[in-house]
Amino acid sequence: MILTARIERWPVAGAFTISRGAKTHVDVVVAEIAADGHVGRGEGTAIYYHGETAGNVLEQLQTQIDAVANGLTRAELQTRLPRGAARNALDAALWDLEAKRTGTPVWQLAGLAEPAPQITAFTISVADPAKMEADARASAHLPLLKLKLAGEGDEARVAAVRRGAPAARLIVDANESWTGRDIAAEAARLADHGVELIEQPVRAGEDALLDGVKAAIPFAADESCQDRSDLARCAGRYQAINIKLDKSGGLTEALALAREGRDMGLEIMIGCMLGTSLGMAPPFLLGAQARWVDLDGALLLAEDRPSPMTAAGGYLSPPAATLWG
Repeated sequence: MILTARIERWPVAGAFTISRGAKTHVDVVVAEIAADGHVGRGEGTAIYYHGETAGNVLEQLQTQIDAVANGLTRAELQTRLPRGAARNALDAALWDLEAKRTGTPVWQLAGLAEPAPQITAFTISVADPAKMEADARASAHLPLLKLKLAGEGDEARVAAVRRGAPAARLIVDANESWTGRDIAAEAARLADHGVELIEQPVRAGEDALLDGVKAAIPFAADESCQDRSDLARCAGRYQAINIKLDKSGGLTEALALAREGRDMGLEIMIGCMLGTSLGMAPPFLLGAQARWVDLDGALLLAEDRPSPMTAAGGYLSPPAATLWG
């Protein structure tokens, strides 16, 4: 097996803005493994708040060239690289290669349900209320919208989006911006607008701030839940976990994380970083196990790969075999 890897830059349609800043492009790292006339592919996006960059993700992948040549397995990979985007890209490439070698789709190899179109959230970037209302009005035909929040003025933002999209389901991502605020009161105000989930209200590592908080809306751990080692800290403070393969280090760990999370009574959300359809394909397979699916990372780009995953009426299509899996 021969491993090659590269960095690709993909432009965002407009700008993707959260409380930490705006992005006009995303750099993804692609891993490809060639063997027996087949090429398995995987894509990872650096987790910037962990200090990852596309450059150091690529360097991590290059350390595995010899291991791949010696027949690296997915099980062995889990201990050779830490959780993160590099392991995700390589894990996905190994799954894809096995599917192509055996003629068996990944969903069958993993013992999952056959994928079908599923509702995905579409993200409304954080902005002033008037801009968010206009953005919501343009997306009011979609069934599920996800709002990026910033702390101060969040109720006005949510109220504006509700005016723009009165029939849509709403979930919000506080991106750790509620540390130091009255969390229960903030949640109560958003409940009046029909919000059904709040992601990561406090900073990761400060999860104890949620101890004893009785909120009107469930909380989902995002930055606070990377892989199974974080579950014990999240249980009792969050009611859901947002599983992203770039955080967990790939589909292999994500499958185990979802299983153990459900066993602990946690709801499952499947999320993503910005990336192309190649990066959205592996987590899509977990969608049937999730209450919320947020895989619009490729829909927010100005362009995508051949055979992309497409969305119609808010329903995201399964990946084609020519794309992945």
